[in-house]
Amino acid sequence: MPRARPPGRRALLRGTLAASAALALPAGAGRAAAAPAQVFSGRPRATWGVQTGDVTSSSGLVWVRSDRPARMIVETAATESFRHARRWHGPLLGPGTDFTGTTLLRGLPSGEQVHYRVTLADPDDPRRSGEPFRGTFRTASAKRRAGVRFLWSGDIAGQGWGINPDIGGYRVYEEMRRLDPDFFLCSGDTVYADGVIQPSVTLPDGRVWRNITTPEKSKVAETLDEFRGNFRYNLLDEHVRRFNAQVPSIVQWDDHEVRNNWYPGQILDDARYTEKNVDVLAARSMRAFGEYFPVSTLHARVEPRKDDDRRIYRVVRQGPLLDVFVLDMRTYRNANSPGRQPDDATGILGAEQLAWLKRELSRSRAVWKVIASDMPLGIVVPDGAANFEAVAQGDSGAPLGRELQIAELLRHIKHARVTGTVWLTADVHYTSAQHYDPSRAAFKDFAPFWEFVSGPLAAGGFPAGRLDATFGPDQVFVKAPSRANVSPMESPQYFGEVEIDGGSGELTVRLRAEGGVVLFSKVLQPGRVGL
Repeated sequence: MPRARPPGRRALLRGTLAASAALALPAGAGRAAAAPAQVFSGRPRATWGVQTGDVTSSSGLVWVRSDRPARMIVETAATESFRHARRWHGPLLGPGTDFTGTTLLRGLPSGEQVHYRVTLADPDDPRRSGEPFRGTFRTASAKRRAGVRFLWSGDIAGQGWGINPDIGGYRVYEEMRRLDPDFFLCSGDTVYADGVIQPSVTLPDGRVWRNITTPEKSKVAETLDEFRGNFRYNLLDEHVRRFNAQVPSIVQWDDHEVRNNWYPGQILDDARYTEKNVDVLAARSMRAFGEYFPVSTLHARVEPRKDDDRRIYRVVRQGPLLDVFVLDMRTYRNANSPGRQPDDATGILGAEQLAWLKRELSRSRAVWKVIASDMPLGIVVPDGAANFEAVAQGDSGAPLGRELQIAELLRHIKHARVTGTVWLTADVHYTSAQHYDPSRAAFKDFAPFWEFVSGPLAAGGFPAGRLDATFGPDQVFVKAPSRANVSPMESPQYFGEVEIDGGSGELTVRLRAEGGVVLFSKVLQPGRVGL
């Protein structure tokens, strides 16, 4: 059951809702939704809301975007009265970061509700400050008995299904907010930079889906400003802004932040693009991604340098019960191929990320180690007629291609006796649960484990993909539409919930459908190498 909200939460959320109303959705269909005007008279305004990310038991990042140059100031307190508030002087927001910025908060109390407000001050006259924009979050508890509960999903504004004012926009975010999780794990495809949002789409039954549109969503993203506009798009939705003000995020990326099925070194054969070098597009998207999400490993990095450790993969520690290992299966991979090579040192993670993951899993003392993967392991994801996009390539025999790297990782988990590993992902636009077991597998040297899939959150639904038996998956549950690109008006959106009991240490996974329905539930026991 969802935990009771702390005193004062409702009043805070009323204030957040009022602030969000400053950027209400347009009523007219097909009309371009202009960004908040950058009028430099008056005081700075935070009309895109606030958000927090990578919150731990003692730290977290606060994000904001101004409508003009401004100094970011954050205050935190134990109550919404802000008595005895701490003040944090953040960065100067300007055009170099599209007027976005993050402030790192350190020394926070563990397991407590933290109220914060962000004030934007005129850099030339600090007395000219905008109205504070408020939010709240819970830090992870340093005590096991508190338990942990979070949500995950991915795939937002994909396949041409954007913010539809006729159905109330991204309503699923309001449903997730009401569950009041400790944090939200966004499993990639946070935007669809390669997907155009048209003013309207006619459904097979004759109904019309209407989209809020923007200039940046009228073509594929190529310039830095176009990528920035893609990340701004979802913030036009009031449910997203309200959710962000209450629920911290842990965010990773996948392919659609750049282009469908991209890999490093790719040269595009796509008439929609004038910039054909994917590495150039990926660098621009990575910069915009770091500007629009509070990611600890990208914090305070404005101009990329060769010696920068700019990366998305990281560990976000959630106290003694949980470590979240955020992977990046996109940036370091080899080229998509038939995947039949007998040697593959690069794989889908790259050698450096694989070594990091093995090392950090072995070091972790958390009861549960959630491996946040932006792609599934055993579901076959094609890229054209001959190549494959994910790990599996449809050959159910011994590991080949990218499977070799995953086999090495699974072998390490078994022999290093790493307990409590669970894989979570999205990507395939349906929800399912797979149990992997060596007794069913061609590759035998690993311990059993579970993988759970949930999504999309605001995109088209797709039929279930076939399984590759190399690692012995058994699909114990699946819910997917029967045809491709089913709109959110025709099929519910999906997200998952994970709850770890502070007493028993049991981990419960619930696969949910929009509308309050729990489709599937599984309870896992702690302290085991194989699950």
